[in-house]
Amino acid sequence: MNGEQRINSLRAFLKDTRRKEFDFTKTEQSLGLPPPHVQKPYARGAAFIDLPDPHGSKDLGRMSLREAISRRRSRRAYNPDPLALEELSFLLWATQGVREVAPGRVLRVVPSAGNRHALETYLAITNVQGVRKGLYRYLPLDHRLVLEFEDEDIGDRLVPAALGQSYPAGAAATFIWTAIPHRMEWRYGEVSHKVIALDAGHVCQNLYLACESIGAGTVAMAAYDQEALDELLRVDGSEEFAIYLAPVGKV
Repeated sequence: MNGEQRINSLRAFLKDTRRKEFDFTKTEQSLGLPPPHVQKPYARGAAFIDLPDPHGSKDLGRMSLREAISRRRSRRAYNPDPLALEELSFLLWATQGVREVAPGRVLRVVPSAGNRHALETYLAITNVQGVRKGLYRYLPLDHRLVLEFEDEDIGDRLVPAALGQSYPAGAAATFIWTAIPHRMEWRYGEVSHKVIALDAGHVCQNLYLACESIGAGTVAMAAYDQEALDELLRVDGSEEFAIYLAPVGKV
């Protein structure tokens, strides 16, 4: 396949929902198979950090929506001030927080195709008050962090995985989103993969606006070494793999 053919193929993928061709009667959902769990399990004996109530502070994130949208921009340089745990809690709630748990569904603050929410949120934490440096994962159903591993150099180690982009090294924390495609495939089969990417965009835009509202900044990063980033996260690269990242720091 030459360059022009490849471009046309990718354009067709963006345009084609395949709903006229795809047989939805053969999805796992239509066959009566149970859905994948909405939250990745964690190891027995894992260490946790309970997060403050994201609604607990009357001042946190009170900037008007109009002002947050007006101020929104990609910010690549951060000052050395740490993020407060309350601020990190708010950012996590704004990007993957749970609004309601009902029979058969979990409603969050961000939209997702079919309410499937195929993303997991990892955090490379380097400068958050009271939190040791390392890689963590957000548990939205519990609103707490689970420690994946401690690493004093986690920010610097992200730089080569981000193709030499230095922003994660200066950030207080870097949000890294992975996809677990099976969550979406259970309902939509081969139609799933475009909407997973759309879901990631919804999440990152919420992060931009939430950061602006607390005097922080972020920049969306879609250029990275797939194998290196998956290896850093210790995910298998097939059933779960990185799709997006965004460093966050005070500005």
